[in-house]
Amino acid sequence: MDDCCGADSRYRHSRMEGVGFRMALPQRHGIHRAYNQNDSKVNTLNGWRRAYGGSKGRQELMMDTAEGERLRRWRLVLGEEAQASCGLAGLSPEDRQMDEALAALYEADSRHSLRGGSGASSPRVARWLGDIRRFFPSSVVQVMQKDAFDRLNLHSMLLQPEMLESVQPDVNLVSTLMSLRGIIPEKTKETARLVVRKVVDALMKQLEEPMRTAVSGALNRAVRNRRPRHAEIDWNRTIRANLKHWQQEYKTIVPETLIGYGRKSQRVQREIILCIDQSGSMASSVVYSSIFGAVMASMPAVKTHLVVFDTAVVDMTEQLDDPVDLLFGVQLGGGTDINRAVGYCQSLIRDPRNTILVLISDLYEGGVEKNLLQRANELVQSGVQVITLLALSNEGAPFYDKALAAKLAGLGIPSFACTPDLFPGMMAAAIRKEDVNLWAAKQGIVVPKG
Repeated sequence: MDDCCGADSRYRHSRMEGVGFRMALPQRHGIHRAYNQNDSKVNTLNGWRRAYGGSKGRQELMMDTAEGERLRRWRLVLGEEAQASCGLAGLSPEDRQMDEALAALYEADSRHSLRGGSGASSPRVARWLGDIRRFFPSSVVQVMQKDAFDRLNLHSMLLQPEMLESVQPDVNLVSTLMSLRGIIPEKTKETARLVVRKVVDALMKQLEEPMRTAVSGALNRAVRNRRPRHAEIDWNRTIRANLKHWQQEYKTIVPETLIGYGRKSQRVQREIILCIDQSGSMASSVVYSSIFGAVMASMPAVKTHLVVFDTAVVDMTEQLDDPVDLLFGVQLGGGTDINRAVGYCQSLIRDPRNTILVLISDLYEGGVEKNLLQRANELVQSGVQVITLLALSNEGAPFYDKALAAKLAGLGIPSFACTPDLFPGMMAAAIRKEDVNLWAAKQGIVVPKG
């Protein structure tokens, strides 16, 4: 299928998932043309058509087979022009509605297209949003909504409270609302906040416990206890410390010294600084970083700072108690001065050897790169753990400045993209002062080399 795939294929991934496929192909007519240019594929379709076409009885028999189900899905992917090639007499009423919902978004010349007339109308789009929620799973709905905003320029409709209520809340929608916050009318602001609150609450429910467990567990194990209870004994360290007490006669070690994990402490054990690039491409990363920052800020053993930047630097630590206020305070877009932001973060550090600085940026530096590298080296030499996340989202491989990432790697600063579900484990590894590059490799994450 690779010869069918085009650069625009990411827009059709949702339609493939919606009908049961797990691949990305071009839009309907693009696939259809590609099939007509490839005799083997046409012959395959024609073979299925000859094998299962004909009488109505054979048609019904075909639909009971695995091949019939595949043809049904291909028909939904390829569109109405593929009706004959797929050997199908027609679609069921529900499949026909699903087909119309797909055509509305992905076929500009379809009579069902949302682009029809003088532009997409709010009632029509609202009905379409309801249709896709009925036919497709939530994950697919989110992708299709994002495609609709990007391809049909529906952002202005989000300024209408009635329209905003029709959209399924997700991270992409929050990112869009953040970018529109300066022009959202008063009548829509409360609805927008409710939408963002709904997404934030859902993410907190999903991510808070893994984050809290990972960080608190790592903190407890980062401190050594010389008088541990039985459940607190670190057996690996205890055995290594007592190897000299090996008793050959009894084939055992007499543990004269017990080493255990530290007990819970209310004092600050680590300072964590999240330094977040608020350029438009980092919108989803800003959302997830705010959630994780809010969770860590609620833990007494961790002092958390959250700093956002473009060409200016804004310390939003005081707003970590309410991620919704924090997100509406972020100004997406603008230039990027990473050096200036890192310089500000450097001024916050009081205990370098117990500080973790997480720079979340695509590394397209608009400031002075030489000064940035000098600052980064100073931080590393002072004992600060510096980690660069090229993205903190589920959006796949990010675009980033590979040359600058390699230079940072040469200073001992790991740079890689991280998904939200892996972020707690990464922070736990950093708190335990493990090799974060090694941790990333174990997760199958590709890390740029210096």
